[in-house]
Amino acid sequence: MNSTTPISSIVTDLTEQADYPETGARNKPLYKDEQTQHGLMCLAAGTTIAEHASPRNVTVTVVAGQGTLTLEGREIRLQPGVFVVMPANAPHALQTTDSTLTFLLSKW
Repeated sequence: MNSTTPISSIVTDLTEQADYPETGARNKPLYKDEQTQHGLMCLAAGTTIAEHASPRNVTVTVVAGQGTLTLEGREIRLQPGVFVVMPANAPHALQTTDSTLTFLLSKW
C-alpha cells in the first residue's frame, strides 16, 4: 500500500514575496516535501552566480527583472514569462543586468 501525506493549499503572490538583498542572491523557501522544493530567488542588480550544476532537475520561471542564464554553453535571455527546464547536472551560470531579477526555482 502506498501512503501519501496530505498537503495544505498554498496561494501567494510572487511579486509581493520578492525580498531583494543589497548584493548577491536570496532564496526564499515557499514549499518543500520529499520530492520537490520551490523557492523564490531574488537577485540584486549586477549579481553573478558562477557556473555550477544541480544534482536534481530544475525549472526556472521568471517573475520580474532581467538577466542572462548560460545553460550548457547557450545564453538564454531571462525576462518575465520565460520558463526554463534544466536537467540534473547541467552546467549553468547566471548574470543579472542593471535591474533586479526574481524567479521561481523548483527542484525535483
